[in-house]
Amino acid sequence: MAAAGLYDPRFEHDACGVGFVADLTGRGGHAVVAKALRVLCNLEHRGAKGGDPGTGDGAGILTQIPDEFFRASCGFELPVPTRRAWPSFPPNATW
Repeated sequence: MAAAGLYDPRFEHDACGVGFVADLTGRGGHAVVAKALRVLCNLEHRGAKGGDPGTGDGAGILTQIPDEFFRASCGFELPVPTRRAWPSFPPNATW
């Protein structure tokens, strides 16, 4: 394959899978999340996949949480949106 845009075959090598899904207009919605989950399910080459069937491999998706929704849901005061980060866990996590 010839070099085009950001792709350059000189840097081609085997690596763990990565997927990227975004709406370039910045619209939120379930469609982007659904596509990201489909990408995640289709990634066969993930570093720790199947290494230990009793644990996960750390793969997941990163999403943006609307500030208004987050403030209404969390039950405590939050800093300004540009000054915070929040971990996310799968809905079926049992800690």
